[in-house]
Amino acid sequence: MRNLSGKELARVLERHGWRLLRTHGSHHIYGKDESIVRFPVPIHGNEPLKTGLLNHILKMANLEEKDL
Repeated sequence: MRNLSGKELARVLERHGWRLLRTHGSHHIYGKDESIVRFPVPIHGNEPLKTGLLNHILKMANLEEKDL
């Protein structure tokens, strides 16, 4: 699995139709109009996300590693 920062993951999500709904501190909340799924993406500078968190967010967004 490739290391991604929160900023990089946010760009990937936006390319796949997810949009920023709101921010709460350093966490950006993403969602889609046609979906009830909402999830936070921590934006802590260029610090890479931990693998488990990255996998969880990708699973919730119905994305795979090849979509990165």
